[in-house]
Amino acid sequence: MAILLDMRPSPGLDMGALGTGKLTSLPQMERGRGAKLNPAARFDQHTSAFVDDGWETLAEQPRLKTEVFTETPKTIITRNDSPDISFDRSINPYRGCEHGCVYCYARPSHAYMGLSPGLDFESKIFVKPNAAALLREEFTATNYSPATIALGANTDAYQPIERDYRITRGVIEVMQEFNHPFGIVTKSATVLRDLDILQPMAAKGLVKVAISVTTLDANLARRMEPRASTPVKRLSALEILSKAGIPTVVMMGPIIPGLNDSEIENILKSARNAGVKEAGYTMLRLPLEVKDIFKDWLEKEYPDRAAKVMSLVKSVRGGKENDPNFGTRMSGQGPYAWTIGRRFQLAAQRLGLNINRVKLRTDLFEKPVQKGQQMRLI
Repeated sequence: MAILLDMRPSPGLDMGALGTGKLTSLPQMERGRGAKLNPAARFDQHTSAFVDDGWETLAEQPRLKTEVFTETPKTIITRNDSPDISFDRSINPYRGCEHGCVYCYARPSHAYMGLSPGLDFESKIFVKPNAAALLREEFTATNYSPATIALGANTDAYQPIERDYRITRGVIEVMQEFNHPFGIVTKSATVLRDLDILQPMAAKGLVKVAISVTTLDANLARRMEPRASTPVKRLSALEILSKAGIPTVVMMGPIIPGLNDSEIENILKSARNAGVKEAGYTMLRLPLEVKDIFKDWLEKEYPDRAAKVMSLVKSVRGGKENDPNFGTRMSGQGPYAWTIGRRFQLAAQRLGLNINRVKLRTDLFEKPVQKGQQMRLI
């Protein structure tokens, strides 16, 4: 049988040690997943590796399956004061994401659960079954003031397990009950399931939906975002939402220099043809463990261009592989980043995108009479 051994004390992933042949994952584990590694997180005291016991049974290990765990938070709305994003609050019904996008900047958050930002992030998912109840409590608080809530800002609210757990559905039902504005960012066509709520809320100016389209190349999407909806399905979802009167946004997130930046104009044109009126983008971010996970994936999937891609990444990050600073972390800096931004801007202008940005209403927010509560006289 295969044995998983603790190799040595370590504050995190040692790529040099991995290069000597110690395996943090097996081919069966990687099949259908984004990451090719399952490295120790930065808080771990040991690094683990698979070692064959001499019977050559590593190849007999089963395929990695998704495991679901329950998390019961005390609050569900997350606040932020970042100047780089347009919202100050968000809700994430899930921790971890089965889509497996190899570049996902949320991967390091799994370290706080004692799990790897690699394969663990996309195969060990935490659900928050009390999300809708918590949201109702927060909305009914006497000091609550409404503002647009971003749904799925960290991990996708419509990832595959939503079909069974329907936690996102419960959350937006509460939004509808209170006439509370919210925006959705997703890579999943599953959002169409909730048209019966989204359409009437859009008619009131209470919702907009952004779908991330990183590439039109199905092969690249399958390698880079293995369990997300295909590019064709995402564009189809944008078209259906737009025809239903729901404000839509195409997000090219992230733009990866040297890998998908050549598609900017074609993605925007395809989205415009689907009825989209707004567009935005973010530059590739490689915080903490994501850096090594992405580089390992790039070297295995695209060895012919890995060096060029990373050279361009450094060129938009001030010579580093990541830039966490406000003001530059989303769009990058330097001549190449400026060129990408200018191309995006010109293509959007030419296609008539971003002429009018929909601003959601907050004046319709109303707290329904709760059970046991006295009705208002006026």
